[in-house]
Amino acid sequence: MIVEHLSLVDFRNYAEAELALQPGPNVLVGRNGQGKTNLAEAIAYLATLGSHRVSSDAPLVREGKDAAFVRARLAHGARRVTLELQINKQGSNRARVSGSPVRTSELPRYAQAVLFAPEDLQIVRGDPSQRRRFADQLLIQRTPRMAGVIADYERTLRQRTALLKSARARGLKGAQLSTLDVWDDKLVALGSQLIDARVRLAQDLAEPVAAAYAGVAGEDHRPELSWVLSVRGADPEEGDELPAGAEEGSTEELFRSALAARRAQELDRGLTLVGPHRDDLLLTVRGLPVKGYASHGESWSVALALRLASAELLRAESQGGDPILILDDVFAELDADRRRRLADVVADFEQVLVTAAVAADVPEPLRANAVRIEAGAVLGPLADHPLSPEPSDG
Repeated sequence: MIVEHLSLVDFRNYAEAELALQPGPNVLVGRNGQGKTNLAEAIAYLATLGSHRVSSDAPLVREGKDAAFVRARLAHGARRVTLELQINKQGSNRARVSGSPVRTSELPRYAQAVLFAPEDLQIVRGDPSQRRRFADQLLIQRTPRMAGVIADYERTLRQRTALLKSARARGLKGAQLSTLDVWDDKLVALGSQLIDARVRLAQDLAEPVAAAYAGVAGEDHRPELSWVLSVRGADPEEGDELPAGAEEGSTEELFRSALAARRAQELDRGLTLVGPHRDDLLLTVRGLPVKGYASHGESWSVALALRLASAELLRAESQGGDPILILDDVFAELDADRRRRLADVVADFEQVLVTAAVAADVPEPLRANAVRIEAGAVLGPLADHPLSPEPSDG
């Protein structure tokens, strides 16, 4: 898949922008704060229905405006499709595919992109929510219907937790809450689907992650990933990263049993303490957790490997060609050896979009199509609009 043209209106710092992209590598060059990442973010949003930098949509809309508009023409071989998205500061977003209105959740069926940015270091070093978010965004790209499952689970979780909080405030016990069983049924049905999908995802990522890590780091540190599940007695949100037991049974059976075992605690605390919202993706290298044990270079390599493995997984399963691979301000963070290795790994993707403050940070094979970005404007080829030297402090 290739993005041939991107149009923005009132998105981030762009009043208007028109960006033509080529097959193969494309580099957006500009100093920090000029809008390079905003262009990459717009493309990635169409594929993931979320930003890699903020958790809500309001910051994506230019100051003083009520909505932002993203339009992209995609090429799937000889087929062309145009995606249009209206991002509203308040209220639901709207989408069109080749002029026909669709649900926004339909967009990932047409757009696939994998974005790696410095913020991704938090996937391996941050709290469990960062790893859950990584997994769920990939699930949605891989199986778009999971967007509905995740949204329904989160809605059910909010309603069940509100009931627990109300019961706590009123001093009610479990026997007095017949409606809690109804919410338990919904939570188990939806949550079990999400847990099983995440576990399968970790299994499918195992080999691509190991291959990508070796490709970037040049070493085999045995990277592995597995889920620590609250339905099996663990609670990563409370710092318990190891399962308390190895109970047998289906996910639904384990879920129901864990809810029953912790109901008294849930009523005391007014919280839902069991479910995929409490789980964590455990990442290890050399048999040790990446978080807390891996070096800075190893952490970078694991984060990169997760994104590259995601791209390989989507590529293997897609009939529409490769996902667009986006590398946002990544090369400046890597040493020369990892820069070269990363460039070699991504060289055969149908389209790669790179952002950089300094073009020289990007290995020469990826610099074929370099465009200068300045102050929310796409100026054109870098050769025609070279960056001026940094001002001297003297």
